[in-house]
Amino acid sequence: MNKARGGATPSTGARINTTQTLSPADIPRQASIRYLPVNLFASVMGISGLATAWRQASHQFGASPLVDAAISSVAVAVFVVLCVAYAAKAVLHPAVVRSEFQHPIAGNFFGTITIAILLISAVVAPVSSRASQVLWSVGAASTIALSFTIVSRLLRGKVDAGHSVPAWLIPGVATLDITVAGGTMPMSWGRELNLFSLAVGTMVALVFFTMIVSRLIHHHEKLANEMVPSLMILIAPFEVGFLAYTHFFQRVDAFAAMLFYFGLFVFFSLAFKIFKRSIPFATGWWALSFPIAALSNAALRYAEHVGHPAMTALAVALLAFLSLLIAVLLFRTIRLVASGKLLAPK
Repeated sequence: MNKARGGATPSTGARINTTQTLSPADIPRQASIRYLPVNLFASVMGISGLATAWRQASHQFGASPLVDAAISSVAVAVFVVLCVAYAAKAVLHPAVVRSEFQHPIAGNFFGTITIAILLISAVVAPVSSRASQVLWSVGAASTIALSFTIVSRLLRGKVDAGHSVPAWLIPGVATLDITVAGGTMPMSWGRELNLFSLAVGTMVALVFFTMIVSRLIHHHEKLANEMVPSLMILIAPFEVGFLAYTHFFQRVDAFAAMLFYFGLFVFFSLAFKIFKRSIPFATGWWALSFPIAALSNAALRYAEHVGHPAMTALAVALLAFLSLLIAVLLFRTIRLVASGKLLAPK
């Protein structure tokens, strides 16, 4: 899923050429900020999701709030570092960023930036409600603008069916995250914006989910190995949808339960396809983190609602799995940075 770099055929899910407007002489062979993948912002999404899950566990089970505080600090630090680094890439290599954004697959990963802003707004809420509101407003505006841009681009027509990959869901899920992070914002215009976002995110995710599943079933070319982890994004519309719906309406009902259970079913259906030693580690593995974080948060909230021991055990197991997953992904990413491979040309 490390799509923002490299070079082959997008329809096969192989690496995407984001330097196609540059001549070979213009492309340096040493490590460079130009190779920073935009999909690395998914790490902020996953870590922020882990922080909110432990916040819920603190409320629900009496877990130490220090755990949430420590993870939240890491999320904010990673977010700041990535914002500075990607801003440097945009200033120094605007053609690369522009090519990345205009690509029919890679462009969707700019949604990870807007989702990261929204989730950071939720992470900092206990410390500063004012900062949370400002970040949420910026994240909501940029998310809606991005979603409009991506959908408008697709509606031009003549889209290669091979481009229908799980990354397409990111803008739709981003719109749902407006309501996840801001379902209870106090601004007078907040309710209508949240309802608008819930409506747009639901329909966009539904349409794109159908197209992606159709591609996975009927397209003769399978996803390349490096894109296999992105399959986990398929659970996001249902678990993020559950969180958006319950945050906005402040209730867990039968419809919310259906969203949660179907997302859980998709998770178990995909788990055995994704967690294989044959798939090498890359930044694209962070695509696993946020969908599973959304599942963990949804399971905790649903377990609190139903109060059944089996559901509580499932929620705790998912939180433990998520915590281990984030720790492993963070460790492997730090190793990539230390070895210089993160910013190396491919």
